Amino acid sequence: MTAGSWHHPPVTSSNPSVPGTPAGQATPAAPTHPCARCGAPVGPGIGLCENCNPLGLRDSAASQVHGTVFVTVAIAIVLLLVLARLSISGSGPFPATVSAATPTGDGLAVTVTVTNEGSAAGQTTCRLVDVADRGLSRSAFVLSPRIEPGQTLGFPAVVTEFGPGARELAVTCRTP
Repeated sequence: MTAGSWHHPPVTSSNPSVPGTPAGQATPAAPTHPCARCGAPVGPGIGLCENCNPLGLRDSAASQVHGTVFVTVAIAIVLLLVLARLSISGSGPFPATVSAATPTGDGLAVTVTVTNEGSAAGQTTCRLVDVADRGLSRSAFVLSPRIEPGQTLGFPAVVTEFGPGARELAVTCRTP
């Protein structure tokens, strides 16, 4: 041995001078996880044991699995959007007017008259705005009841967004 060099003894279970490995004790086993199919222990990076994959075929890559899940979720979202659109198609447009607006308590009691000019029954959300303000600072939203095709329906609503003072209101109801 030369000066300044140090030689370590080989690490074995039979060498009692190596710290952490007393004589006769086995070295720790490599980490394992269960086989994806039967639960038998397999090494890291392996999905199936030799009994479940006797030909040794390659496992699917993580990117393939994640890609398949992503595509499936995307297709499901598109199908839900198509079904939602089909369920509301044919309703509207919904022309509307404010029939009455009277002060009450801390707001206005309004009567909104809406016509469903579509070929299917539906509901709409109507936006009420102060004509003098042109809807720049305040507006109120009310949901109409279900309106059959070709039917005109007046419904009451109380809105507090404009305060109790009398004012002229305009209304627009959107088509889904």
